Amino acid sequence: MKDYIDKPASTREGEEIDQPRIREYLADSIPGLEGELEIKQFPSGFSNLTYLVKFGKSEMILRRPPAGKKAKTAHDMGREYRMLSALYPVFPYCPKPLAYSEDESVIGSTFYVMERIKGIILRKNLPEGMNLAPGDAGKLCGNLLDLLCALHSVDYKKIGLESFGRPEGYTGRQVTGWSGRYRDARTPDAPDFETVMAWLADKKPADSDRPCLIHNDYKFDNVVLDPDNPLKIVGILDWEMATIGDPLMDLGNSMAYWVEKNDPEQMQLIRMLPTNIDGALTRDELVERYSDKTGIDIKGFDYYYCFGLFRLAVIAQQIYYRYFHGQTKDQRFKTLVFAVKILEDTAKKVIEKSKM
Repeated sequence: MKDYIDKPASTREGEEIDQPRIREYLADSIPGLEGELEIKQFPSGFSNLTYLVKFGKSEMILRRPPAGKKAKTAHDMGREYRMLSALYPVFPYCPKPLAYSEDESVIGSTFYVMERIKGIILRKNLPEGMNLAPGDAGKLCGNLLDLLCALHSVDYKKIGLESFGRPEGYTGRQVTGWSGRYRDARTPDAPDFETVMAWLADKKPADSDRPCLIHNDYKFDNVVLDPDNPLKIVGILDWEMATIGDPLMDLGNSMAYWVEKNDPEQMQLIRMLPTNIDGALTRDELVERYSDKTGIDIKGFDYYYCFGLFRLAVIAQQIYYRYFHGQTKDQRFKTLVFAVKILEDTAKKVIEKSKM
């Protein structure tokens, strides 16, 4: 399984890091580093930029914000670093944070450095040559869901994260905030999403009586699998949107990425993860498992799934906005507006079938 370990590539044009400056910073900030410095970039991911930094025998991950238009509160490297520092001692599935800098003269932005969790990261399809029997696929899906339940059970107050978010009114703020972000990032070729936004505002449920630490982007390509046992999850990555909030909102966001084998063709077109393989659990099975594990009532979950689809569309539209206005040259972003249209259509179908 060693050949399936996630590998970086050359740094993209315009996203290079000043090697002499970062070498000096790392040598001063992290004890024991010595040897040659090598920097590569992980090509996947549409949000914060992620680099592999090899300093002699040490391997670290550097995270920094992208260039161009960004949501006001997004890409807060300091917030992400402080959260990981509090969480790691009790939940070692998150990366161990090593250093954080607000000095933008070092690489042109704030950034932080963490230990690398080395392993397999699943993308759109299983790596070439890697196969999972249907039974194993089901076990992996179950393990993914169970680890989310474990995260939601962390006592965030006990580890000093009580001020990390405001659970009161969380869902309402999310609907209002993401609606504003969509309208702000909308381009002339994008759908208006007004029907979906109005329904979400009108049908929003009461605050959860079990607020918890939520990841907010929990999915297969944000977890790391053990190379020697790919059914075992050894790490969770990309904590930039973590906060204190409604656990069902977290689950709904995850389910928005979950394209099943029997989903309509247009959803298959925007599938980003291998959630369609034989034996993979369905959305309904995962949601039922979550309820069984946590005791949380899942009645009305279609609301949270619809919100997840909408939020995913906003994220895609914000990225497409940067491409549309020439703020990035990354050609992967060129067709994201079509995904936005498919997500609006899917969200409308959820609303049509909803009994809320």
